[in-house]
Amino acid sequence: MSEFSSRVDIREISPHQDRYPTVHRTFESLKTGEKMELINDHDTEPIFKYKFPLDFPDQYEWSYLEKGPKVWRVTITKIK
Repeated sequence: MSEFSSRVDIREISPHQDRYPTVHRTFESLKTGEKMELINDHDTEPIFKYKFPLDFPDQYEWSYLEKGPKVWRVTITKIK
């Protein structure tokens, strides 16, 4: 069994404007303590600096699993 409850590869989501809503919905569906994996072709740090703090204040932790140069992978844990 995977350590992740969900996995979102946003490289595969089109149109572009559907990417963050998909990440948002996936995170919302997690139960406290569950993790999701986010995969992208560029750094996703801005999501965790600007979007998630507004939408999910103090509800998550994130860390890199892989930091490029071609693939960025992040684990996001729902803590509340």
